[in-house]
Amino acid sequence: MPITPTEWIWMDGEFVPWDEAKIHVLNPTLHYGWGVFEGIRAYATPRGPAVFRLTEHIERLFRSARIYMMDVDFTPEQLTAVTKDLVRRNAIDACYIRPLIYLGYGEMGLNPLPSKPAVAIACWPWGAYLGAEAAERGCRAVVSSWERIGANTIPPAGKATGQYINSSLAKVAAIKAGYDECIMLTPTGAIAEGSGENIFCVYGRRLVTPPLVDGALAGITRDSVMTIARDEGLEVVEATLVRSDLYLADEAFFTGTAAEMVPLIEVDDRPVGDGKPGTVTRHLLDLFGQATRAELDRYKTWNEYVRE
Repeated sequence: MPITPTEWIWMDGEFVPWDEAKIHVLNPTLHYGWGVFEGIRAYATPRGPAVFRLTEHIERLFRSARIYMMDVDFTPEQLTAVTKDLVRRNAIDACYIRPLIYLGYGEMGLNPLPSKPAVAIACWPWGAYLGAEAAERGCRAVVSSWERIGANTIPPAGKATGQYINSSLAKVAAIKAGYDECIMLTPTGAIAEGSGENIFCVYGRRLVTPPLVDGALAGITRDSVMTIARDEGLEVVEATLVRSDLYLADEAFFTGTAAEMVPLIEVDDRPVGDGKPGTVTRHLLDLFGQATRAELDRYKTWNEYVRE
């Protein structure tokens, strides 16, 4: 999806014009993928822009940085404040936000430790990741021949820049084969997640999602939907799933900051349920949308306002 430029990007302590936010071509993160990032969304609300679960996203960014031994000169509280300031300065009501911790210029090689980490945060207007109609009509997916990275290959618990080449290979293969998205398995055949989304199966009033031990990222949208579902009286279970569990599910859906919440209507050319977005999925999708727009008081702590 094309990027719409905004006015300002924050880079390591200062706001710089969009077109001047540059790094050197010999930056080691570009060459070796040693960096960590987050994907965050801000939504328009009656009180102005609110970043959805910003604190939790920044905390996860720092957890990723810890895995990759990247110590930055800023605290989570400072980056939280900077993110709000950036959205405010760019004067946009709804946007996607991308914080990035990368290695500074001056060293090269497979040892990243001599390079000092730097931080950048950008934001821009961004629509539906899987297409404007995806939430309404659902999406088609295929199980990928590319396996999800394992805990002793590249740690799935972090959001590292380089690890997403694994997801990109699977995504490209799915698109070239005519599907909207892919589903990635572990080496033992357990479902991990989509290329950039968590996944849920619905059986009656029971939601099942892969546990983190099966390679799923601890998604913040995942956690939000699980909370909403439990509050609605649904049973929510983390359990290992295999591809045939998707074939036999009543409903299925993806969750993620970029994708938000998207019904899954077909897997491997087999309809999920009746091949249409199901009633449970639609109900949760509606409530999730209300939560992001600050329309539900019970989830008001999830909405972190840009202008207090």
